[in-house]
Amino acid sequence: MNDCIFCKIVAKTIPSHTVYEDEQFLAFLDIRPLSAGHTQVIPKEHHRFVWDVPNVGAYFEIARKIAQAQQKAFDTEFIQSKIVGEEIVHAHIWVFPSPETATGDARDFLGNAEKIRAELQ
Repeated sequence: MNDCIFCKIVAKTIPSHTVYEDEQFLAFLDIRPLSAGHTQVIPKEHHRFVWDVPNVGAYFEIARKIAQAQQKAFDTEFIQSKIVGEEIVHAHIWVFPSPETATGDARDFLGNAEKIRAELQ
């Protein structure tokens, strides 16, 4: 989709701080983080809503992996998630450490991306 910001991130015409990528999915830090490590998990193929993603089970497995990596990276058990779909017309799952319990600077994009990637190994 030509005007979709997430499709542009997938196409790499808009930069992002990627924490996970495979053939079907991409996870990157949110540009307006609610906490350190706030990540958007999206399908690479454009779908309007999360419920439209054909392999939704695999999609949620990626979100789970990101959440578990965030628990370790930001020293918190409390990871929040959110699925609304109003703000961007591309399926996405917000996954972020609770702002009240997570450690780290929310604006340290390079450092936070590296912390999550290290825990995904």
